[in-house]
Amino acid sequence: MKTLVCITPKQFEYQEAEKPQLIKDYAILKVKRIGICGTDLHAFEGTQPFFNYPRILGHELACEIVEIDENAGFSVGDAVTFIPYFNCEKCVACRNGKPNCCTDIQVFGVHIDGGMAEYIRVPTRLLIASEGLSFDELALVEPLAIGAHGVRRADVHAGEFALIVGAGPIGLGCMEFARIAGAKVIALDVNESRLDFCKQKLGVDYTINALAENVLERLQEITNNDMPTVIIDATGNQKAILNAFQYLAHGGRYVLVGLQKGEISFSHPEFHKRESTLMSSRNATRQDFEKVVESMKNGLVKPTTYITHRVKFEEIKDNFELWLDPKNGVIKAVVEV
Repeated sequence: MKTLVCITPKQFEYQEAEKPQLIKDYAILKVKRIGICGTDLHAFEGTQPFFNYPRILGHELACEIVEIDENAGFSVGDAVTFIPYFNCEKCVACRNGKPNCCTDIQVFGVHIDGGMAEYIRVPTRLLIASEGLSFDELALVEPLAIGAHGVRRADVHAGEFALIVGAGPIGLGCMEFARIAGAKVIALDVNESRLDFCKQKLGVDYTINALAENVLERLQEITNNDMPTVIIDATGNQKAILNAFQYLAHGGRYVLVGLQKGEISFSHPEFHKRESTLMSSRNATRQDFEKVVESMKNGLVKPTTYITHRVKFEEIKDNFELWLDPKNGVIKAVVEV
């Protein structure tokens, strides 16, 4: 089978590999769609934490089952996606219902080779049924699940102001599920076209361009000086993460979905007097995946509007670096295999 390997930062190479063989409790999947996410882009750039090379990227996948054990609850020909966080099932996190932050987690396409290949092998316990969704929709379940998990971590509830920092695909997912939870959503970014997308396609209540407006003053105006009780960072940008501490309401919750290399520092007195809550949000759980699938089926989320770029598998290498340039207006690129 054909694969695409990221040999080193900024270098892709198409290679031939053996098609994976079926083993007990696994399924062989034919890859049909690959969503390109920030993790893939950062790995290509060489800025992704927890990463080494060479690596086959890709973990936002829509697939068709071609081989599977009998009595697995699925059949050959079924359309599926899957939870790409291969957990150990034994560690303290797994035992406490948090497989998404397993101590020995192996994220497909990050710690182990991923889905930029014609066929892959996946544990059947991690498969997610299509429930009638298209391959395009299935390829977007995983990034939306990241957003759904961040919103669930933040315990977003109706009527409160939720500031989502970063209007990339993960941030859009956070906005969608904060909206579904009933929050008044504020989108903060530096890209006006993405903010326009938030208003026109997602129905976001408020948008702020950090390069064109005084963010603190706009937030005070929007919230009648209360400030947002929830902030979710989906940028992974250190400057954006640090700036957002000053935007948090007293008694507020700050959730870091985005990941950056390095340390975070903030004023302890300012943080303390607010009795703030700071937490991280890593990956997602089956509960989040199922929430996304249900929301798509019910028309609450229409993820195919995110797809701005589409290429064939053999075209990834020539197009990938272009997706890094904000001028090209990429929200979500999808690969057809």
